[in-house]
Amino acid sequence: MGAASRIIRPQEGPQTQFLASSADITIYGGSAGGGKTWGLLMEPLRHVSNGRFGAVFFRRTTTQITNEGGLWDESAELYPMLGGMPRSHMLEWRFPSGAKIKFTHLEHEKTVRNYQGAQIPLINFDELTHFSEKQFFYMVSRNRSMSGVKPYIRATCNPDADSWVARFIAWWINQDTGYAIPERGGVLRWFVRIGDTIMWADKPQDLAHHTMIDENGNKVPIPPKSVTFVPAKLTDNKELMSANPEYMANLMALSLVERERLLGGNWKIRPAAGLYFRREWVKPIEAVPAGTKWVRGWDLAGTPKIEGNDPDWTCGNKMGRTPDGRFIVGHHTYDRQGPAGVERLVQNTAEQDGRATTISIAQDPGQAGKSQVTSYQTKLLVGYDVRSSPETGDKVTRFSPFSAQAEAGNVFFLRGAWNERWLSELEGFPEATHDDDADATSRAFNTLLNISNFSWEGAL
Repeated sequence: MGAASRIIRPQEGPQTQFLASSADITIYGGSAGGGKTWGLLMEPLRHVSNGRFGAVFFRRTTTQITNEGGLWDESAELYPMLGGMPRSHMLEWRFPSGAKIKFTHLEHEKTVRNYQGAQIPLINFDELTHFSEKQFFYMVSRNRSMSGVKPYIRATCNPDADSWVARFIAWWINQDTGYAIPERGGVLRWFVRIGDTIMWADKPQDLAHHTMIDENGNKVPIPPKSVTFVPAKLTDNKELMSANPEYMANLMALSLVERERLLGGNWKIRPAAGLYFRREWVKPIEAVPAGTKWVRGWDLAGTPKIEGNDPDWTCGNKMGRTPDGRFIVGHHTYDRQGPAGVERLVQNTAEQDGRATTISIAQDPGQAGKSQVTSYQTKLLVGYDVRSSPETGDKVTRFSPFSAQAEAGNVFFLRGAWNERWLSELEGFPEATHDDDADATSRAFNTLLNISNFSWEGAL
């Protein structure tokens, strides 16, 4: 996006193609940093001189709208240029003509009911894969207009192989590689939706045999809607590449799966064994550098192993960070015990690690989780640095930062009898039956990242 002397225009390439689309529904997707948000924000500006025009931007939650550098902040860089006045308490812009642009959420499935009877000429979805198929098609029914503007929908998204959007745009994606087919970018197709089934065609007349009964009782063709997909990648966004050249390096530092999605624009890649951890990524060492700071991360279970059951494991991963920023796994323990046995294991391990090692424990939801953490902090591990926090995000998300560092060659492990078990379990993540070893590793690593003001002391 370029803006100078009040001239606002899209960048050449996908952003221009997106804004020039005549489709009823245009989806602008691909890698992170492709200029999607600015393209979406620019779309309604062509109509703001029409006092009867209104547009709505949807994100799944309000927080995603108001986050630093999010949609609302970005709109404040653009809309005042055309006389837009913010009504921040309502997340709405008003223009001199009376045109309105609103930002809001669809956090819950039932939130769409708030729009019963609404007529919205332009509906914008930012990160379409965050919305359900039911939410999207309900809002399609609200895409109506008495303003003179033909109703239409625009959306942006990053790849998600398991989303309904991946199925919806499948024609534009190479199903073998997961990458967009360049020559199909921006090409229009048409569909009708009967119940939950979508019928596609290359030309609208090819759908004319799908009919409905009109208000006069006559059988008439169902009006088809046109759709297109415009792929984009970071290198298409010359403005961002120039202003923030390190952004490419940030994406390159992601785990393999996230890098393929957000940098490569891959719509087929999924978390699978071997994609988040490979033993050749980490190297054994014989001794630990002086000044390494240690954390023992625990994933606690409480069901003993008996004949016929396969309970989760209690796992404790001891990980260190060296003064030069490398990560070392110094020890990994695992067992299946009842609650009392787990407490003894944690206590005994803490004594072996020493008081210079921070202990990190996941706090389960509810009062029982709080009580368990309090017991460790005030009774079982008095005198130790014990930290706790609820788990946030899914297991793969929590493991991804460690995965990225491992793939980059920044993770080492101390030789020991526990090595093979730890390496094998992490190679099987996230498809293995148990993921307790990976969870303990994630907790140790993420706690190390969150500890501030390192004193760089302690020994193995």
